[in-house]
Amino acid sequence: MLVFIAAMTLEATALIQFYYSQKSIRTEANRRAESQLEATNNRILDIINQAEAAVRNSVWITQWTLEHPDSMYRVSQRLVEDNPVVVGSTVALVPGYDKTRPLFSPYVYSNEAGELIFRSLATEEYDYPSQEWFTRPLELGQGYWSEPYVDDGGGDMLMTTFSVPIYDRKGRAAAVLTADVSLEWLSSLVADVKVYPKAFSLMLSRSGLIMVSPVETLAMKRTLKDFISTLDDTTGLADLSDILLSGESGNILVDYKGSTSYVYFSPVPRTGWSMSIVIPENEVYGGLRKMGTIVLVMQLLGLAMIIVMLRAFIREQSRARDLDMTRERIQNELHVATGIQMSMVPKTFPPFPERHDLDMAAIIVPAKQVGGDLYDFFIRDEKLFFCVGDVSGKGVPAALVMAVTRTTFRNISSTEDSPGRIVRAMNDGLSSMNESNMFVTFFCGVLDLKNGVLRYCNAGHNPPRILTDDIYTLEVEPNLPLGIIGGSEFKEQEIPFHYDDAICLYTDGLTEAENFYHEQFGEERLDKCLRGRKGAKDHLDNIKREVDRFVDGAPQSDDLTVLFIHYLPTTLRMTLPNDVSQIGRMPGFISDAIKASKLDPQVEDSLNLALEEAVTNVMMYGYPKGTYGEVTIAATVTEKSLVFTISDNGKAFDPTVRPDVDINAPVEERPVGGLGILLIRKIMDKVWYERRGERNVLILTKNY
Repeated sequence: MLVFIAAMTLEATALIQFYYSQKSIRTEANRRAESQLEATNNRILDIINQAEAAVRNSVWITQWTLEHPDSMYRVSQRLVEDNPVVVGSTVALVPGYDKTRPLFSPYVYSNEAGELIFRSLATEEYDYPSQEWFTRPLELGQGYWSEPYVDDGGGDMLMTTFSVPIYDRKGRAAAVLTADVSLEWLSSLVADVKVYPKAFSLMLSRSGLIMVSPVETLAMKRTLKDFISTLDDTTGLADLSDILLSGESGNILVDYKGSTSYVYFSPVPRTGWSMSIVIPENEVYGGLRKMGTIVLVMQLLGLAMIIVMLRAFIREQSRARDLDMTRERIQNELHVATGIQMSMVPKTFPPFPERHDLDMAAIIVPAKQVGGDLYDFFIRDEKLFFCVGDVSGKGVPAALVMAVTRTTFRNISSTEDSPGRIVRAMNDGLSSMNESNMFVTFFCGVLDLKNGVLRYCNAGHNPPRILTDDIYTLEVEPNLPLGIIGGSEFKEQEIPFHYDDAICLYTDGLTEAENFYHEQFGEERLDKCLRGRKGAKDHLDNIKREVDRFVDGAPQSDDLTVLFIHYLPTTLRMTLPNDVSQIGRMPGFISDAIKASKLDPQVEDSLNLALEEAVTNVMMYGYPKGTYGEVTIAATVTEKSLVFTISDNGKAFDPTVRPDVDINAPVEERPVGGLGILLIRKIMDKVWYERRGERNVLILTKNY
């Protein structure tokens, strides 16, 4: 009986090991296929982004050439010369737009020798007004990627075209600007995707046309659905084309004539294309099954050696106990790692209790015990340095990259003020040690707390939401994520930040949070959470509550991070040159100051009048004629009043020493001047002047 139990136990152990080995191999196959899809998509997107950027950057000059049609060749020529991914371009006029040119489409393309060829597409044979690249962008009113095609009579090659409509000054559709991208590189790129020796790749167009296939005779000639219909047995394949063209990413199992294969698929954004990798099941499990057969034979032989089996059983039990202890140790270490990781980000809020110009809150919710999301912030030299990042992947590897990224940000930004240079230095550092081919989407911002200027640099991250009187997406440059290519350039941008403005930064784990129906939370729901003026913590609690309600217990698939920054300065500043034409900039500044104070908004007009009078007086009389000078205005909010301080380094002049003008006296008896200071005194509660070194300082106080 004991021998039987030992034999059965050993057999069960082998089956369990086989099961988990099979599961592990499938997981590895998934990872390899998905990684290859993502890498190939990124390479395709890089070319697509270059082509789109080239076209959009040429829209303005194309609009200019509507009035100078003979220059249209030059637009297409420069677009092809300056952009290696673009092999051809044309500016095609809408028929009838130019009475003198019913059809006009100068075309420039580069042949195999790299020579530029000039020709016209305005021919009866080509009939460009009926081409998809011409009609679709005009119908949609936006940029459009055409179906792949062989451009007979044009570039005479397999290509796809990105085209945008061009509108004249009256808003009329006038022309279409295009960029042709050759698809010869696509076949070699997709063919290089090798997950397993017998695996192969497919690339479909939006209509299901087979663009790349191991069967070269099918490429650009048949749709996948048509090809499947020619097979003698379509069981298991009938819906394959629709699934691959669904616009979703994922994998399915297909069975054709007893042969099972895994199909991994992913869309290529904006093009409508779909790429898939087909892996025969035997490729995945063949080695494991062969090994299983050998193990089975060995077990049968081992049954004849009961003593050895019993000893092996005892050793197996001991090993299982060791595995349990190891698993428990790893679990404990993961708990410690979670604590260490969370200690690396600020989590005490409000973070700067002594300051009243910032209201901040943040949260990280990792999908696993440790994750790859990060945020950080600190204040140096009256500037708030902050960032949000998302490491590709999850778990311990992503957590390690997250720790390195956060430390690198702290080290570099401790001495560098430019977000563009901070991100550039971080990218060079991460790229030099990126043997695991992981990358980080990253947003870096520097908010000057004295003047409200926000400088920022985005490295492939989700654009933040900006909260002013409205909610909108911050415009960002399409820079690469960190760690991909060392030496990359990262463009820096800036916007003004006013009193009561806020910025909400987040990772895609927020907007892509899914419920059980695979619906995503999305930006629209996020905007609803951000509506209404609330504190940073209230906004964060509302977002977390709405996400939990939306997912309704569905498992979290990605790390979720949110950082909310609310700008509430108590002192506002602006500097104007001694040019009275700049006075028009003051009302917005005064309006922000009143919002920050407890003053009744109805006093805004009178304060505008008093401040404009004082500043105009300095501009006109404080500096010698023809010399440059500046006037600085600071608005400080106190418990009882709003104080404006006007300073300049012009010649010494105290306007307060002049006596009030008797406005009841006859005009001929009144002295010249004095009405301005009288007006200021009547509007303000206190007017004070002093000479500080080489500067005039006029202080105007309005009490609540």
